[in-house]
Amino acid sequence: MNDCLFFGQNQKPILIKNEPDKITKPIQFKFENENQNQIENENQNENEKQIKQISSSFFSTIFLFKNGKAIEYPNRRNSNQNPSKIQIEENIQKVTVGVLNEVILTIEGNVFAKGEDITPKNTNQFINISSLIEDTNDRIIQDIVSGLSSVYLLTSNQNAYGIGSNEYGKLGFDSKTLEKTEKPILMMKNVSKIFSGNSSFHVFLLNSNQELFGCGNNSYAQLGLGESTRKETEIKKLTQIQNIPKGKIIDIQCGVAHSIILIENENENENPKRKLYSCGYYLYNGLGQNENTYEFTEIKSSLFENDDNILDFSVGNGHTLILTSNSKLIGFGDNEHGQLGTGDTEPQIIPIQIELPKLRFNENISNYHILCGYYKSFIYYSPSFSNLEEDLIKLFERKEFCDISFKTENGEIIKAHKLILKYRLDQNQNQIEKLQEIISKKSIKESNQIFEMIYSNRIINPKLYSEIKEIINLNEKIEETMKRIYLNEDENENEKDFIIERKEKQYKFPKLILIMRSELYRGMFLSVTNDTSNKVTDYSELSNKSFQIFEYWIYSNQIKDEIQITQEIIDELERGIDYFQLNQTNPNLFDLLIKKFNNYN
Repeated sequence: MNDCLFFGQNQKPILIKNEPDKITKPIQFKFENENQNQIENENQNENEKQIKQISSSFFSTIFLFKNGKAIEYPNRRNSNQNPSKIQIEENIQKVTVGVLNEVILTIEGNVFAKGEDITPKNTNQFINISSLIEDTNDRIIQDIVSGLSSVYLLTSNQNAYGIGSNEYGKLGFDSKTLEKTEKPILMMKNVSKIFSGNSSFHVFLLNSNQELFGCGNNSYAQLGLGESTRKETEIKKLTQIQNIPKGKIIDIQCGVAHSIILIENENENENPKRKLYSCGYYLYNGLGQNENTYEFTEIKSSLFENDDNILDFSVGNGHTLILTSNSKLIGFGDNEHGQLGTGDTEPQIIPIQIELPKLRFNENISNYHILCGYYKSFIYYSPSFSNLEEDLIKLFERKEFCDISFKTENGEIIKAHKLILKYRLDQNQNQIEKLQEIISKKSIKESNQIFEMIYSNRIINPKLYSEIKEIINLNEKIEETMKRIYLNEDENENEKDFIIERKEKQYKFPKLILIMRSELYRGMFLSVTNDTSNKVTDYSELSNKSFQIFEYWIYSNQIKDEIQITQEIIDELERGIDYFQLNQTNPNLFDLLIKKFNNYN
């Protein structure tokens, strides 16, 4: 089930039929009936129907689903024109849309694009622009970013390329000598991230040393180069941005006349604080300041409390939206089309809190994301990966849980857990041997990226993924695999390595399952200390039936149909749920108990 809210300009393209051109308060987004049957036939399970990403600009909006398919809402020439599936044979990993372009990155690392300055001979046809890179060893793409009329590519070799319009020198070259290019041209080497915006004529490149460079339009000081450069409207070559606030650069997003940077304070070890800084033109342009700023300046507001952190933010043409850890939606900037969701069209120069509708999923707010289009806004549910998978990554840093060693090309040792490899590598010993061979030819950095892909079920590096895709299984759900493995009591008995005691009888449970289900066990097993690994937990207070319910739910996240739920069982398990903090999964155990109890009665 998709959970997506929309507000702002409802035209060019029309996203929701039978709604006004300006939607000033968030409403539920639903895909059109004309296309709904097609979507549901191609997405048979709930996971595959889930939105993975949205990208939107002035003329088009693209929805990317978890199954690697995408649907495009184009600028409609007539009211009968419907959204359509994007016809790309490879699974899509990311989409990005500028005012004058649409770009797609596939899992294989290929980039398909179309647009006025990208494919001028046929603006409606996607072409493979990554295949046009002259260096054939540099054609596997790791990331894509759209500007207003240009596209930026980050290769697996950490090289940045640009294609399209070079207006204001936004490709890093003099615009008088290079007006535009229909082939990607190398802009800079040793690049870790690229940042721009769907309506922007400027771009930022971050290298592996956290040094930031920018070029393009600086008419409103949106490059943050300082007051001395505010009259330099065209920065024709990549220039290092000085006086960046201290901390780790997490993200930068660009509007037409401003830029906002998210920086994490690395000095706070336990809970790093994230802060937003902006530069550019302030008047109704999403700057969050009440005056122009020529260098990146902190956006200050009482809405950002000491215990509140920034989870996500997005910048449109002239508006900005922020989602915080305390479930606040904060916005500022242009609001002519209702894109701030305040219920009116009044602009907001400084941050204000916006009423956030009750979201339908009982999930952590960090699973929600914001996307600001040109005059549009979306809030949508899309967990990057499950809580268990996050914990698996942490788990592999603990050597006492690892029992298979891999040696890199330089002799460094990386350890992994055979249980995870068992279901990620199709339970095949030959596949583990193939992985051993691959790792033996890789650097420690590349090997770590390979294992992160295996642990997290995400494509970290398309080039490396292309080498391991034949042996790795990235489609099977963790919980389904765990259920299959562990509900067979005769299998993997030696891997059920934590004891739960009940009325003088001991039960062995896998630590990974307990980590997934309980905050208490998560803290116990992922603690920096190692003296908790053999502790025994006493569940003597549970009755036979309650313990059966608890045991089955621990493995499967379900309650057996034949078990009748009574009020006594609910009361008994409620105390255990609270004590053992069995509350972070969806659906959680208490919700299932209440639902089954209400249905029976």
